[in-house]
Amino acid sequence: MIRRSLLSFFLTLLCFGVFLAPWLAAQTVTLSQEKVIYDLPHPGILPDNPLYFLKAVRDKFTVLLTRDNLKKAETYLLLSDKRAVMAVLLTQKGKETLGIITLAKGEKYFINIPPLLIAAKKQGAGATPDFINTLKVSNAKHREIIETLLKQVPQGEIVSLNDAFRINAEINQQLQKL
Repeated sequence: MIRRSLLSFFLTLLCFGVFLAPWLAAQTVTLSQEKVIYDLPHPGILPDNPLYFLKAVRDKFTVLLTRDNLKKAETYLLLSDKRAVMAVLLTQKGKETLGIITLAKGEKYFINIPPLLIAAKKQGAGATPDFINTLKVSNAKHREIIETLLKQVPQGEIVSLNDAFRINAEINQQLQKL
């Protein structure tokens, strides 16, 4: 009786293992050891500052009032880079949750850039190869920051950080097509 229940337990475990293995493998993140050389801008005030909402409003107006697709892409790059630095600084201050939220917002700014470049190209004003290269290096720097934070944040925050990592990988794929 005990053998039979142990056998059924191990068979059940094996079956779940076969079905869960691809899902678990898809959740793994490979960390690179390369250092990306890219200077990030000074972030200014951080989201933990009571006056930060003024900066957020200013940023939204800047994006709304920028009509040229290439200039808007440059603006999104600047805002995204600033959010990446803010995430590092907030994590260093012990505010991991706020840092990860800020990093995710920065990646969401960045994901708006490739469609803008495609639209600009359709209008006859394509991005320069230097700007595209800058985008690729910035994306790699963001990935490096995400990988660094993966090592530093508590286990409970890793799921949120994996979302930022997924967005970063999607951006990388879109940039390779440009």
